[in-house]
Amino acid sequence: SPLSAGLSIMLCGGLTWLASVEEPAAFSTALLVLVSARGDAVLVFGTTVDPAAAYVVAVAVSGSLVAGAFTVWRTRFYEERARYLYGTTQADDHVLVPMRGETSEATAFFGARLAAAHDAGKVVLLDIVDDAEMAVAERAVSADHGAATPGDLPDSVRASFDGDFEEEVSDRAAAAAVERLEPHAAEIRARFDVPCEVVVAADGDPARVAVETARATNSDLIVTPYETEDGLLSPFAREVFAGPLDAVAFRSTTGVHTWRRVLVLVARPGDSAHAMIDFAERLAGESGGVSVCTCIDAESERRRAETKLANPVETTTGPVETRVARSEVTAFLGANADAYDLVLMGSSGDRSAASRLVSPPTFERIQDVQCDVAIVDRGNADHEVRVLREG
Repeated sequence: SPLSAGLSIMLCGGLTWLASVEEPAAFSTALLVLVSARGDAVLVFGTTVDPAAAYVVAVAVSGSLVAGAFTVWRTRFYEERARYLYGTTQADDHVLVPMRGETSEATAFFGARLAAAHDAGKVVLLDIVDDAEMAVAERAVSADHGAATPGDLPDSVRASFDGDFEEEVSDRAAAAAVERLEPHAAEIRARFDVPCEVVVAADGDPARVAVETARATNSDLIVTPYETEDGLLSPFAREVFAGPLDAVAFRSTTGVHTWRRVLVLVARPGDSAHAMIDFAERLAGESGGVSVCTCIDAESERRRAETKLANPVETTTGPVETRVARSEVTAFLGANADAYDLVLMGSSGDRSAASRLVSPPTFERIQDVQCDVAIVDRGNADHEVRVLREG
């Protein structure tokens, strides 16, 4: 009857309003109860059941099954999709830091903070002994035996080395490097509560040694100080970026060891964008703030840019601000970088050489930004295959 239909609609509307849900199908289902009431009785497990009641139970059971399956899919798979699709959310917590240059200490703290965000985090400090350090060790070994140079050593002293003078010098240089790095490692262990190892390599190509040491120590992320040569990335940094492992080049300009306000520059969606946002959340922590920004040339691009930012931000675990700036990226950074502690950006490694020649990467054009900068590069698995074949 019209009265029953109206009452069903009113009750359905009241229940959905109280539950704060929008379910249009609920109203049609409520009306179908009235139709089912005119049918014959239903036999369920040997018991005769009113058709309307049988219909309600059937809808409740089938709806519960669908809702349960959806809940499992959403909580176990959809909301954890970053875990399956983007490796940095669970990996990149064993960090190797080549201790190079004046900002190596700040870089080590940066890498330690990334590693400390995961329970299984670990930091490895790497020092590669160069020719100057070997010369110092050589003079020290000679001085221990009363000689100014190795050529002044008496024959009896040379004989005592059993022909392993070079090994003695290498051991002395390595011991000096360990003594120099151990205070940094101890501070990292105390401040960040993560294991920290010290590894010293005697010789070899620095970039290749860094990658090989990372493999040997089960590290999956290399964090290196930002180095330039003639205004461009140094050969060491370029080779690390071209390697098989994820890498970050960290440029410390402020000397701070905490980064609570982090800006992520996203040029295009993908693995690099997710990696940068993951790193930003690790660094900012629960008390910090993360902003994700992209720059556009025309207002007509805004909606597409907002969608581009929404996709990677969906996988974050905390609140993240998104910004779409109608500005050239260097001008935007010049006007806003001082509001942040750190800016994360990609290495442009997926661009062709011709594209990089026409438009240099952003990090090469922002030398005067008044905050720390980190350039993120995702590892190149194809390069790993080539290196293994060459080896």
